[in-house]
Amino acid sequence: MKVPVYNKDGVKTKDIDLDEDVFGITPVDHVIYLDVKNHLANLRQGTHKSKERAEVNFTTKKMKKQKGTGGARAGSMKSPVFVGGGTIFGPRPRDYSYKVNKKEKDLARKSALSHKAKSNGIIVVEDFTFDKPKTTDYINFASKLNLPKKHLFVLPDYNKNIYLSSRNIKSAEIRNYAQMNTYDIVNASVLLIAESSLEKINNLLK
Repeated sequence: MKVPVYNKDGVKTKDIDLDEDVFGITPVDHVIYLDVKNHLANLRQGTHKSKERAEVNFTTKKMKKQKGTGGARAGSMKSPVFVGGGTIFGPRPRDYSYKVNKKEKDLARKSALSHKAKSNGIIVVEDFTFDKPKTTDYINFASKLNLPKKHLFVLPDYNKNIYLSSRNIKSAEIRNYAQMNTYDIVNASVLLIAESSLEKINNLLK
């Protein structure tokens, strides 16, 4: 599968072949679902907590006499049946993270990349950098390539100037090729890949 390669001014310079073993497989949507679900679960803090009756700050003095009131017995304002009382079976801190096999993760990323390639959602750009961190430079670069608002830029290595230039742009995500995950790929409208990242992605996922 051939895709055009652009320079940072948005001018096409050549065509390049995408590896069929990474960008041209038959996508497995269920594995994509499993990996995205795992990624979102691992992001959860799990710090939710509600107070149970032993933790509510109320007096334990008996509210009324045991018999003769015509109502049910009541021994404490901490009871869950009263307003302000403890919560029954409320949430407790827990760890939501779980493991997905490496082969499944690799297949999920290849499936997501293949979806993007088939829908013309991949743009390859020649390697470049900015002279200094400047948000305006990144905005101009994105406009020359007609990038949609939500895009993922995959770099071969950490590039401080590109990262800092895009940090204030909510719709732009910058990732090292090794940090690229299935959720980022699926969530982006367009996948922008630096030319030298392609070989590293191929070596990583083959």
